[in-house]
Amino acid sequence: MKKAFLLLLLPFLCLAQAPYRVSIIPKPQKISFSEGGYILKNGSTVAVTDASLAPLANYLVVTIGKENGLDLKISKDTKADITLSLGFKNEKAEAYKMGVSADGIAISGASPAGILMSVATLQQLIPVGARQTKVQFLKMEDYPKYSYRGAHLDVSRHFYSEDEVKHFLDLMARYKLNKFHWHLTDDQGWRIEIKKYPLLTEKGAWRKLNNQDRDCLKLSKEQDNSDFNLPKEHLKIVGNDTLYGGFYTQEQIKGVVKYAKERGIDVLPEIDMPGHFMAAIIGYPYLSCKGGAHMGTTFSDPLCIGNPESLKLVKEIYTEVAGLFPYEYMHLGADEVERTNWKECPKCQAKVKKEHLKGVEELQAWFVHDMEKHFNKLGKKLIGWDEILDGGLSPTATIMWWRNWAPKAISTATEQGNLAISSPCFEMYFDLLEGPTSLESAYTFEPLKGLTLKQSKNVIGIQGNLWTETVPTVRRAEHQYFPRIFALSEGAWNGGNRNWDEFRSRVVNEIEYLDAKKINYRIPNLTGFNDLNVFIENETVNVNCILPNITVRYTTDGSIPHSNSTKYIAPFTVSESTNFSFRSFRPDGSGSEVYKAEFRKESYSKAYEGAFTGDGIVVKEYESKSKKCAEIKNSKLVKESKVESMEMPKDFKGFAGLIFEGYFEVKADGVYTFELASNDGSMLYVDGAMVIDNDGPHGNKAKTGQKALAKGWHKMVSEYFDLDSGGNISVKIKSADVKEFTVMSHFKN
Repeated sequence: MKKAFLLLLLPFLCLAQAPYRVSIIPKPQKISFSEGGYILKNGSTVAVTDASLAPLANYLVVTIGKENGLDLKISKDTKADITLSLGFKNEKAEAYKMGVSADGIAISGASPAGILMSVATLQQLIPVGARQTKVQFLKMEDYPKYSYRGAHLDVSRHFYSEDEVKHFLDLMARYKLNKFHWHLTDDQGWRIEIKKYPLLTEKGAWRKLNNQDRDCLKLSKEQDNSDFNLPKEHLKIVGNDTLYGGFYTQEQIKGVVKYAKERGIDVLPEIDMPGHFMAAIIGYPYLSCKGGAHMGTTFSDPLCIGNPESLKLVKEIYTEVAGLFPYEYMHLGADEVERTNWKECPKCQAKVKKEHLKGVEELQAWFVHDMEKHFNKLGKKLIGWDEILDGGLSPTATIMWWRNWAPKAISTATEQGNLAISSPCFEMYFDLLEGPTSLESAYTFEPLKGLTLKQSKNVIGIQGNLWTETVPTVRRAEHQYFPRIFALSEGAWNGGNRNWDEFRSRVVNEIEYLDAKKINYRIPNLTGFNDLNVFIENETVNVNCILPNITVRYTTDGSIPHSNSTKYIAPFTVSESTNFSFRSFRPDGSGSEVYKAEFRKESYSKAYEGAFTGDGIVVKEYESKSKKCAEIKNSKLVKESKVESMEMPKDFKGFAGLIFEGYFEVKADGVYTFELASNDGSMLYVDGAMVIDNDGPHGNKAKTGQKALAKGWHKMVSEYFDLDSGGNISVKIKSADVKEFTVMSHFKN
């Protein structure tokens, strides 16, 4: 315990000598230090210069007590250890300045919101569990880059209780995130009480265990990780069935909204429609064109827009929702809509004709515009996923850009004057499994890249998203959000010049806080090895982690490493082929995912000595909805062409399979490392041998492998499939004496 306390205190003891060690996330805009510090201890006082700030003083005392363990007291005198006031001159309401001197800690906000933000900073200047601490003398001016700094939680696919949501809000507040996007409904569950339509929760809030529940239970067993188990409090027995679910009463909703407001957080409700509406259709079958809840070709059957009763119901739903959420915006969703039913539905076709629309694409746009008018009558503004651009966007709607493969969505919307929130799935979908560069990718993400000055002014912020298909518990949600939430916070608040090494050092310090508070997090990737490691005579096994508090253990028999498995202490040498399973463990004994690394002894693969027919690599495109690369060849061949490099063809539309085949040259004998990145599955073969297995449906994920190659030309085959319209693939290579990968090019066939 003493050691943990000293580790937490170390960054603050070093402030005067090394300011870059200050562990504040997000990094303040302006900060300077001087020698000395002010002592805070149990019983230190907090005062306000204006009676209207009394609730903020109380919030500060409660928060520091709860999060840091320091027992502060409210003082009725104007002089105290910590003084709160207004008057800081800054155009941004959340701006504040803080001064720590021999006279105490003085905080001045541009508005009460600024003082709320300063509490998050003060939290990080006080070690957890400190009964007395010295806060370094400093001067700070701080303000946000963006007014919208969002964090999203999907409670439909897996449910989180009122208290669990409040815990999430506490974490948001610590990192100055101020918009909570609450995804309350989807196909998998309806989570909000609507008094006029009780069947929405009576039938829509509960389900028999589905494929996502079964995936979680499977992962729990495969990874020996109870964080994937379904919480018992969200299960109930009805007859012979086990049902999963839950919902929030309107009183609970009000409680969450109040709790968020106290922390400077607005709550953005999303009732997703016209697609992803199956949970509502289960209770009210007339809402769909076919009179029931079904899956379409790609997504679920949507709302029947041609039915006046459907429109009446959804507007009355949003009327109740508007009365529960004071935030000026509501989120309509409007993503991933299966339009096939509308083409076949007489009512929808009659609506197309009546409104003089060109087709079902414009029918969706008509619905969005019609709902926006209803929102406006309720005193609200509309946000929707970037698909609301399809068929035409109203001048006042705000888009939430999520599709990396639709980059023109954000530029088109902002060019015509619409506001936009940047939330691209490759960088900001935190449910996607984290890879070696995921944290860095989130940190270096630039939301204004490629936009003009005019367009940039219409980007109001960024948001991180957590979809919960395989995230059934709070601990798993924490695992997915941390540490990437640090990068989200940094980009949304500071938004300035990025220094990856400096940021990484602050991440390491902040992990100590998570350990002290028993908050779960994903241990950053173990490094130093590939998925496949090839050697000729012998090889060094070198395992690294950026966190100093982590223990690594391993097995060589294929079993999952446990707390009593062999501990990795220092690099060692292998001279025979060996399969390793590595696993990192936090100080509390909980383990990370398992890393499998094959160390394979082999000789140089002989070079190809035959003739070539031309330059480039041949790519065959198949009409395929395969979920495994091996199934691609069983599908219909659509076309065959040549490309110059191992990347996605520019005209690729998705929902298909690709097979690349060609020859590449290496200039010398050696062990070469390959990186295969894709979304969805892919495989890489060199000279007929599998080098990388990145198969199966998944988000953007990179794997690495090696092959010993003799000087000359070698055959490469790469297989790839995409299950939606958001795919990508790239293959890169590097030799042993080169640090950076390069995209493979200069092929022959």
